Amino acid sequence: MSRRVKRPLRPAGDRPKGARPYRGSQAERPPSKSPRPGGKPAPRFAASAPRAPKPVPFVPEPEKVVAELPPLPTKVQTFVVTADENNMRVDRFLEARFPGLSFSHIQRIVRKGELRVNGKRADSKDRIEEGQSIRIPPLKLDTPKVAGHLSEAENKTLQTLKDMILFEDADVMVLNKPAGLAVQGGSGVTRNVDDMLEVMRDAKGQKPRLVHRLDKETSGCLLIAKTRFAATALTGSFRHRSARKIYWALVAGVPKPKQGRISTYLAKEEGEDDTIMRIAAHGDEGASHAVTYYAVVETSAQKLAWVSLKPVTGRTHQLRAHMAHIDHAIVGDPKYFNKENWQLPGGLQKRLHLLARRIVIPHPRGGVIDATAPLPPHMLQSWNLLGLEADRFDPIENAPEE
Repeated sequence: MSRRVKRPLRPAGDRPKGARPYRGSQAERPPSKSPRPGGKPAPRFAASAPRAPKPVPFVPEPEKVVAELPPLPTKVQTFVVTADENNMRVDRFLEARFPGLSFSHIQRIVRKGELRVNGKRADSKDRIEEGQSIRIPPLKLDTPKVAGHLSEAENKTLQTLKDMILFEDADVMVLNKPAGLAVQGGSGVTRNVDDMLEVMRDAKGQKPRLVHRLDKETSGCLLIAKTRFAATALTGSFRHRSARKIYWALVAGVPKPKQGRISTYLAKEEGEDDTIMRIAAHGDEGASHAVTYYAVVETSAQKLAWVSLKPVTGRTHQLRAHMAHIDHAIVGDPKYFNKENWQLPGGLQKRLHLLARRIVIPHPRGGVIDATAPLPPHMLQSWNLLGLEADRFDPIENAPEE
């Protein structure tokens, strides 16, 4: 389900003060508890969300021409980190500056030490600071595939990608990424979205580019830019927090209050076999501020809760670490679910119950991209077994932006 309409991105709504729980604007609140026939009060979320005005289709200007970005540097160049780029990871800095680069190309030049920060070698996960000098080696786009000459395996990959599409136009795609499919390559990863996109290179050799990421076991909306112009515009929207992302999760227990704000610092903790995000103190090395809004949509016997989550920031494993932090870890999370003597209800699969449900972001050429992903099979099975209604009103849809 997706649509693209011309409407304001941020709806009006109440904003919380400090750490007080978010209560929602008047438009979001459930109807008054007037009794139904028989004397029982109406359930809290039984009402549907107010209907928005009928979407107005976006009509592009026929003669509008958008200039292409300058070509990639063919000799060594030096860039100075701007205020907007402060605290970005080195690899994401390269993606933002040069959207035509593939993930593997970025990792290769960093691994070889060809990229230098203030004259020193940098790791792809290092974060840069405003004013630092970044030395960039000569760059080139990967060799394009010859159109119409895909192998049988590549044609199957192309069809798999097409089956995932929730929204597509000349500049943008939104894919419904299945749980279990990695977004990028890495240790032990044999198949990933970034490599699969090689089969979608256009006549100019441009490959669709990742704009953001989802964890391997998280399903749902994944935004892809089909042009360098779109990649730069969409990356800027994420950096300036113009994108709204809504996630659904099934968590252990029922959070109290039922709507609230989680604000912590998160830092990466390297273990012998794995890496997790830990709750950190302000000022800790590598710590970044992370803010998440949550709302309980429905509960199951007070043992489980369906929650709607809205990350304001986009830190690694943010939602998973935040829900574990308030003692309501996401069901099936192998990294952060550490409740002792907690038994998974019968029939539920031990898989991460986290869905990137919806993304709303300004379109690079005007209007708004608004795409929604359905529950993946393992979550739909859980919803059915627990009697949860997936078409219920999502109370966090219009949560504050900061």
